[in-house]
Amino acid sequence: MTYLQDINSPADLKKFNVEQLKEVCKDLREFIIEQLSHNPGHFASSLGTVELTVALHYLYNTPYDKLVWDVGHQAYGHKILTGRRDVFHTNRKLGGLSGFTNPQESIYDTFVAGHASTSISAALGMAVAASLNGEEDRHVVAIIGDGAMTGGLAYEGLNNACSQPNNLLIILNDNDMSIDSNVGGIQDYLVKMTTSSKYNKMRNRVYQSFKSKNLISEEKKNIVLRFNNSIKSLITQQQNMFEGFNIRYFGPVDGHDLPGLIRVLHNIRDMKGPRLLHIKTVKGKGFKPAEKAATIWHAPGLFDKETGERIVRKRIDQPQLYQDVFGHTLVELAEENQKIVGITPAMPTGCSMTYMMQKLPDRAFDVGIAEAHAVTFSAGLAKEGFIPFCNIYSSFMQRAYDQVIHDVALQKLKVIMCLDRAGLVGEDGPTHHGVFDLAYLRPIPNLVISAPFNEHDLRNLMYTAVYGNDGPFVIRYPRGQGVMVDWRNPPQLIPIGKGKRLKKGKDMALLSIGAIGNSAVKAIARAEEMGISVAHYDMLFLKPIDQEMLSKVARKFKYIITLENGVIKGGMGTAVIEFLADNGFIHNRIFRIGIADEFITHGAITELQKIAGIDEEGILRKIMEVNELIKQEQAIVVIQEQSNLRN
Repeated sequence: MTYLQDINSPADLKKFNVEQLKEVCKDLREFIIEQLSHNPGHFASSLGTVELTVALHYLYNTPYDKLVWDVGHQAYGHKILTGRRDVFHTNRKLGGLSGFTNPQESIYDTFVAGHASTSISAALGMAVAASLNGEEDRHVVAIIGDGAMTGGLAYEGLNNACSQPNNLLIILNDNDMSIDSNVGGIQDYLVKMTTSSKYNKMRNRVYQSFKSKNLISEEKKNIVLRFNNSIKSLITQQQNMFEGFNIRYFGPVDGHDLPGLIRVLHNIRDMKGPRLLHIKTVKGKGFKPAEKAATIWHAPGLFDKETGERIVRKRIDQPQLYQDVFGHTLVELAEENQKIVGITPAMPTGCSMTYMMQKLPDRAFDVGIAEAHAVTFSAGLAKEGFIPFCNIYSSFMQRAYDQVIHDVALQKLKVIMCLDRAGLVGEDGPTHHGVFDLAYLRPIPNLVISAPFNEHDLRNLMYTAVYGNDGPFVIRYPRGQGVMVDWRNPPQLIPIGKGKRLKKGKDMALLSIGAIGNSAVKAIARAEEMGISVAHYDMLFLKPIDQEMLSKVARKFKYIITLENGVIKGGMGTAVIEFLADNGFIHNRIFRIGIADEFITHGAITELQKIAGIDEEGILRKIMEVNELIKQEQAIVVIQEQSNLRN
């Protein structure tokens, strides 16, 4: 490194000239490559924003000036330049840096950014706040990119930006989509002209002159701006959607030309009113393998920084990922049934819908980062007789809650919603943990809600959703490896709302739902070695819940433990308590294991399950606690009986 080791805050950047800043960019890129080669994270996006990050922190007075990053994928350089270089090796590790921006971690992080498309709305709020507070010298910049412009929230923010008093600058980091034409001669000319300080001073003088002579008012300003935008569109023979929102548009400019980027940002920095700078960048810039395959290198895992070879540790005869079981099963079902289609919001690789896209490309749809649209689009397909498998990560389905209620459940449409990454997901942390779905979906009428115990159950549930049910069907399953090597069972119909007993027992019953039940199997086996007899039941369905099985369990066992990889408030344990209360089972003692009423941090899944107490050790510990309680209560009964005999 030439300069990076001497940069401990953005203030240090301001000591360098532009040529030295180019070396800083080189250092920063090399540092990110080195760090992520052995500590995996989101790789390609941050490489593409190196020059932009350096330019912003060089020109703006952060943290007083606000940089609002859309999805922390882009912000590793930002973290490194804002005092976190020496602890960056802890990124995404338990107790270390978050993989996303987080105000609790640094005053330079203005907003939590784990879900896409939030930056414009959040930054607009900050810009309006600055205006209301009379902080005319405070700049607010939203940096949006990495596909986030496909999300509807971004357009809601754009639509509102010109309606409020603000000086917001939006930077569109265009790294993989064609929003405007390529950079050319006329575009270069317009960029230089419209960002020129002389041009804009003249433009402002003309405006102020017209205003002083009552030839224009603030109310009519937008009309003039629209006219100005129309003239620009006529000259360039282009229609620009951003100027349709009455937002001044500049660009596109080369996002890797540091001197040019600094010049443009300097020229437009102090302009009044909302404006948008469109920069063109290359995702994975500076690392050839990532430049050639940005999707693969979005989060590549371990890799050799010299050769670019990804290090994938695979052992033979291992269970498949739940995601791959879903993907292969979907293809099997779709090849047999022409009405089956697949929908995913920008996660075909992650959820393994790529298999269907390869085999049946006309019936698999990636709709972009637009979860709400994905659900309603699926509802439209279902209304016309198709059978959509809508696969959305559990934490992202939160963004489509109204659509699940209004567009699917209310109309009883046959949309099969597969919630990938259910439960604690690991290093991405609280913005991505899929722990709320059981609780937030359970109150919705007309839904079937299920969670497979293993891969065979997943295949059976997918088959049953197609052929054994006429309405909406939810299947939630975890991230990562399953438990079965031989997972290709012939899919079969299973009775909806029926669980199964996995093991008999005498002392207490444990009710689990989903793959976390496999940890319970191990804990129960260890409890048996200690002389504690635990019956184990897999609920399989949260809704409709197996009332017949619950009644039998409640009559046989006073002590019942519930287990779920989800929040304890409102989930399966709550459903069991409600059933027992509603049906007069007042003598049962219920002990719930799940995610407490708090946000769980980031770290390895095994570490987080231990923290939450839902791992094998935590389950065994709860079994032992209940067993001790049983002994205490039995001892009290004996004492009371002896006392009665003496009396």
